[in-house]
Parts: sequence; structure tokens; C-alpha cells
Amino acid sequence: MTPTPQPPARTPVRILVCDDHAVVRAGLLALLHSAPDIEVVGEAGSGEEALALARKTAPDVVLMDLQLGEGIDGVETTRRLRAEPPAPHVLVLTTYDTDADVTRAIEAGATGYLLKAERAEDLFTAIQAAAQGRPALSPPVADRVMSRLRNPRPALTPREQDILAHLSRGLPNHAIARALYISEATVKTHLRRIYDKLGVDTRAGAVAVAKEQRLLS
Repeated sequence: MTPTPQPPARTPVRILVCDDHAVVRAGLLALLHSAPDIEVVGEAGSGEEALALARKTAPDVVLMDLQLGEGIDGVETTRRLRAEPPAPHVLVLTTYDTDADVTRAIEAGATGYLLKAERAEDLFTAIQAAAQGRPALSPPVADRVMSRLRNPRPALTPREQDILAHLSRGLPNHAIARALYISEATVKTHLRRIYDKLGVDTRAGAVAVAKEQRLLS
């Protein structure tokens, strides 16, 4: 009797984990080690460490958190990883799902964007997809992306651009009001509109998105 041919073994995906929380990293490593087709080649607690390890280990995929404490954040780390050959694919794994976070990560070159609430099976599937260069998005993130494509945000008005420019210089509301000869209440009203249009809820987020989208002259 002729034996049934077995499918060839799949080459494990080489993965580097980058998260600034040691406990989170430990949990992820334990989870990833349980997957037979994933090989963890390193762990990093900062963006700078991830860049150095990636050069040494040449991972297929970097599992990237966005907020990394001191030093460069996950978005900037992603941008630098993707700019250095052989560029690994980057799969963001984070708790943050604002439009600004998603946009910045994807524009920096992230292949996928997952939330930490995802099931282990979905994470494994996303890692395999990312290794092949295919996008992988958590359902809430995919909904946000589709919503933005269907309903593009209105452009900033000249006054909103002025306020955003002053905001990027670190000026508080009262200083912006004085510089533009308007009331502080008017500044706050414009800021709320700017936040809505950029999909953020903080001053730092507004400035970050403005820089990413080249809204600042």
C-alpha cells in the first residue's frame, strides 16, 4: 500500500517582539512559543533595542506596540525598520485604536494592526498573513479604515490651520488667543473641531497627525 504523501512542513515565521512592559512581553512570548509555526528570535523593550535586534536577527515579522515609554515610539520604530533592508514586516499589537494611531502606523509601513483584546488564534493568523505581506486588521480597526474611506474628513479651515500651527509650537490656549486676537473660548471651539477632523482627542495627537499629513507649513 502506497503511503499517503505528507504536506511539506511550513517554515516557521521568525518573529521579534517589541513591548516596553516586561509582563506583557512574557505573556506574549509564552503564547508565541506554543505555536509550532512561529519562532521567536528576540524581544525588545524599546524602539532602539528593536532596531538593533532586527539588524542581528533578521526577523520576518516584528510584533510592535505603539507606546514604548522613553525613546522613539512604535510608529517611528516601524518607519525605521521598514527603511532598513532586509525590511521585516511590522504587525502592530496595541490597545490604542484611534484614527490617528491607525493612520500613523499604516503610513509608517505597518502591514497589520491588531488590538490586544484579540484571540490567540487571530493573532497567529495575522502573523502568518503579515509574514506574507498581506494586511491584517482587527475588526474594529477595519471598520474605522472603511469608514474613513467612505466619509473623508473635511479639510481644515484657514483659521483652524492657524491655531494648529500655534499649537505645534506648544502655545497654551490663552497665548493662541492673544496671538490671533480672538477669545480663549473661540480657541477651544476651534480645537474641538480640529480634534474631530483629525480623529484625535489630545493636543499632542493633533500635532502628531498634522505632521504626518503635512498640514503644518
